[in-house]
Amino acid sequence: MELMQANRQWSSRPDDQRFLSLTSLNEHCKNQRQSSIAKVVSSRALTLHPVDGDSEALMLTGPNGAPVSITNWSFGQLAQRAGAPAGYLRDIPAPLAADCLNYGLHHSRDIAECGVLLTKENNLATARAVTGPNYGRIWNSTITESLVRTFGDGVTGTFRVPGEFGVSGQAKPITKQSTTLYASDRDMWVFLADEHNRIELPNRRNGKSGSLARGFFVWNSEVGSTTFGIGAFLFDYMCGNHIIWGAEEYQELRIRHTSGAPDRWIEQARPAIEQMSKSSAIGITEALRAAQAKRIENVDEFLLNRFTKSQTSAIKAAHMADEQRPIETLWDVATGVTAYAREIQHTNDRVSLEREAGKVLKLAA
Repeated sequence: MELMQANRQWSSRPDDQRFLSLTSLNEHCKNQRQSSIAKVVSSRALTLHPVDGDSEALMLTGPNGAPVSITNWSFGQLAQRAGAPAGYLRDIPAPLAADCLNYGLHHSRDIAECGVLLTKENNLATARAVTGPNYGRIWNSTITESLVRTFGDGVTGTFRVPGEFGVSGQAKPITKQSTTLYASDRDMWVFLADEHNRIELPNRRNGKSGSLARGFFVWNSEVGSTTFGIGAFLFDYMCGNHIIWGAEEYQELRIRHTSGAPDRWIEQARPAIEQMSKSSAIGITEALRAAQAKRIENVDEFLLNRFTKSQTSAIKAAHMADEQRPIETLWDVATGVTAYAREIQHTNDRVSLEREAGKVLKLAA
């Protein structure tokens, strides 16, 4: 299958959200955290004000009356808490939008506690988030510090920014165009890969051998725009448009930002990151070879125990189209499932099937 996550990041991020090393990304996230403070205040204490001379800008004041700017993201969160449509409010003059938001916060909605994240930069404070009071914030710097401690600078270590290797195998300098390290006031996103210690796999496709690299994504948001997550996989290569080709065994861990999120980071995510740096290519190769060797006695029964009747037919057809032969082994099932998943438009359905392919491969153990 092809993974498009890196392509979406690469095609949408401005230069000031692109970083050339894990260490520079970590420094940015640390500075952002050191300049931030989280407070819990009553919704009645929040008031929006239009900015003189700017028909579109709004400022927010809290209990102390000091005005702070708001981001596009925190504006949407304020609108949600006021019970007002953010899309409509963005299209009307700021004074009218302020009146609508204030009416919702002060009158039409019940009193509620709000978790406000304030960040100060160049003597200007900004409300980056307005969440619930129990939002379980995992700081970006907590993640980037762990990545630096485990993988180094992301430039010279085993796991590094992928895709910039010449024919000779010598690494080329990472540029703003080629990087896979991103952060903004809303989120962070990282893709690292070990492209040198590739996993050689005989009979990978249609009787031909091939090799796979190990890679993983890490993402997070301090302000509630996404979960924390890790996605680990094997792949062939990443092209210049940052599309990841020939991906296999995609597995994902997501942690929602509930009150227990920081503890779950310690219990689940940090060990997973450390394990990725230590995992043996030999072990992965043996697992894949075992899946290739594990024959299935009754293919229809095996598939119908795990998939619907229509999915079973589609998986068999997808494998036949790719390999020009029927399904015989666990590896063939995984190949057929991922081939079928490529044609599914909805991401959640596609990822669900890809996870099932990963479970099938584990049966070889």
